[in-house]
Amino acid sequence: MSKDIYVIAEQRDGVLAKVGKELIGEATKLAADLGEKVVAVVLGSEIKDEAAKLYAYGADEVVVIDNPVLKSYTTEPYAKALTELIAKCEPNIVLFGATSIGRDLAPRVAGRVHTGLTADCTGLAIDEETKLLLMTRPAFGGNIMATIVCKEYRPQMATVRPGVMKALEKDASKTGEVKVLDVALSAADMNVEILDEVKETKKSVDITEAKVLVSGGRGIGSAKGFDMLRECAAELGGEVASSRSCVDAGWIESDRQVGQTGKTVRPELYIACGISGAIQHVAGMENSEFVVSINKNDTAAIFSVSDLGVVGDVNVIIPKLTEALKKYNAEKNN
Repeated sequence: MSKDIYVIAEQRDGVLAKVGKELIGEATKLAADLGEKVVAVVLGSEIKDEAAKLYAYGADEVVVIDNPVLKSYTTEPYAKALTELIAKCEPNIVLFGATSIGRDLAPRVAGRVHTGLTADCTGLAIDEETKLLLMTRPAFGGNIMATIVCKEYRPQMATVRPGVMKALEKDASKTGEVKVLDVALSAADMNVEILDEVKETKKSVDITEAKVLVSGGRGIGSAKGFDMLRECAAELGGEVASSRSCVDAGWIESDRQVGQTGKTVRPELYIACGISGAIQHVAGMENSEFVVSINKNDTAAIFSVSDLGVVGDVNVIIPKLTEALKKYNAEKNN
């Protein structure tokens, strides 16, 4: 009989990704409703010590599949290893991060174990009566939210966007033994050969990691408006983000988009500049700790989810705010 919730915790270059910790935090809530355990699974090479850290983030058990073939992500060995794990352990639920790795790996594993997969989820819950996993995700271009269940097959599988769930506070006192699962892998399982790894050096950080976001909408007027926002964000030690309309207009890169069809963020400060507050955008930023909104329309929907609302022209207010911040930072540093 299928039991327990398995979280596939990604590692890159031997370091655990944040999304795995977020999924473990959410899995602890689901497990409490089911009376089951949370099992964290890490694939890699010489990764046992790093995997052990997941106990501190809520895992009841940590399993490692350790093999030199798994040092860098390649589809076939990872899919084979997880397929064997699922066949042996028969989990009730398996969760992946909706990252480049998770989006490649999860559907292949689901196909091999003959189960369904709900991709890019923004919400998970357990149905009180059926005890089925309720998997919620945007549909029809983000215009509606669909809740999907997998009644007949196991495990129930989902990928979840980074930044949607909240990791538990680290409890360093919680430790445990890391179990090592042996899977027969060899060079013959590599259907591609990695000749070299070239890592792009980015000056900006992922918006899901930023503590401060200055986000632009259609109200900033043009692509040049983001230069103004970047200057403000720099003074705050933050990053620039965007609504979908600006991405669609080609004003900014798609990896800056916040919303149902973009990224979900939880910064300490979110400044919404010329953003109307469509439900699709709000879904991606409503869990920010403090929201400041600037909009000429005093009835804009964004004000309903804001801690502080400023009615006015963002193209006037932001430059003045930036100048004030520059003066403050200069005085503080003297």
